[in-house]
Amino acid sequence: MADSPPAPTGPATASGGSALRKAVTEEMLGIVGVPFALAGRLVEEAGFDAIYLSGAAFSAGVLGVPDIGLFTRDQLVEQTRILARAVTIPVVVDADTGFGGPRDVEETVRLLEAAGAAAIQLEDQPADKRCGHLAGKRVVEPSEMCARLAAATAGRSDPGTVIIGRSDARGVHGLDDCIRRLEAYRDAGADWLFPEALASREEFRRVGDALEGTPLLANMTEFGVSPLVSIPDLADLGFTAVLYPVTLMRLAMKAMEAGLAIIASEGTQESLLDLMQSREELYDLLGYDPRHPDAHLAGPAAARAARSEEKHA
Repeated sequence: MADSPPAPTGPATASGGSALRKAVTEEMLGIVGVPFALAGRLVEEAGFDAIYLSGAAFSAGVLGVPDIGLFTRDQLVEQTRILARAVTIPVVVDADTGFGGPRDVEETVRLLEAAGAAAIQLEDQPADKRCGHLAGKRVVEPSEMCARLAAATAGRSDPGTVIIGRSDARGVHGLDDCIRRLEAYRDAGADWLFPEALASREEFRRVGDALEGTPLLANMTEFGVSPLVSIPDLADLGFTAVLYPVTLMRLAMKAMEAGLAIIASEGTQESLLDLMQSREELYDLLGYDPRHPDAHLAGPAAARAARSEEKHA
């Protein structure tokens, strides 16, 4: 894996990271988790700013395991490569705890950059981590997390790459400790800060006030401990970007569950056709025209433009 070439298409590290850095100064960013590459295309077409390779969605959706640190670095790098190849907007990657000590973190950043990551997130849990919205989490000493972040900034090959420092301390030691840690993580080199599992709007406001001037990332995962707050309200609370890490996977799984029930009861999928993506819609999203199959080689956006022109000719 270390000798694999960078993703041939998708965001270059410099332009992807630099684009995120610029955008976060101009608007509130919406970053949507994608369970597979085709969903990334849909997110891009819907006009969102970036896609998110969520550790939770990757663990469950791709590998069928819980989010407790079971996937390997090589698996994460390959999934990053797949997603970066599928879209042209930046890819934000959840790298969990970095896969080891400082030297390992440096290598993780290097590999994820080469695969197409524009931003890389690290958290302050130990290696046997848990989903940030579950009880029973632990956090490492702030000095250990600061060493991770320092290694991450040293490991990136392009200064445009965004390093995100996440703290899970709110659910372990309380909000004050979480804020103190985030301040330390900023000083250690984190470009953006991510307070996980805040429990109320007031807590979002306190973090926003305490860390004013530093880009702050909010996690709007469903069925967790945080309230679901709108993008405009999060902006008012001092946040500059918002994650929807598992939303699309949850929607897709519930739709598949309903579809399977219909097929089982009716013996056919005919009544579901109006709810499905059509063959033409799928090909349009893929940038594929079976009449001109070579057009796809120019890239999905170019192929879709060619199809559009032909339709209106």
